[in-house]
Amino acid sequence: MSSTQDANDATMLGRRTDGTQVRRPLSPHLQVYDMMQMTSALSITHRATGIAWSFGAALMVWWLVAAASGPAAFGWVQWFLGSFIGILVLMGVTAAAWFHTLAGVRHLFWDAGYGYDIPTTYKSGRAVLIGTAVLTALTWLALLISW
Repeated sequence: MSSTQDANDATMLGRRTDGTQVRRPLSPHLQVYDMMQMTSALSITHRATGIAWSFGAALMVWWLVAAASGPAAFGWVQWFLGSFIGILVLMGVTAAAWFHTLAGVRHLFWDAGYGYDIPTTYKSGRAVLIGTAVLTALTWLALLISW
């Protein structure tokens, strides 16, 4: 195999157990996935909801710090979270949390070796989507009833 001329090529070189050099394949990126395929769409959405869930955790930290800071800061945060935009953000974070949790459970089953056949993959994907919608609605229904 020829020597590398580009630093990026160096990361693609590897060795077999017998010592011969091989070129490692490039990992596919978003442009090669069929976004209409359920497995690809749910995988990417799982990653995106993980990021959204992180923002939700930061939002909760903001709320807690405001509560510890005093009535003025807490009142401002409560005003924002009670506004139309704030409620939309909270609904989005709720949906992201449920989706990420259910997709994570789906991945745990895959890690245990279950559900790899195509029909089961599509059934579990639909279950994640339906479960997200139902659990988000039930969460907000319980919130509104207890309010």
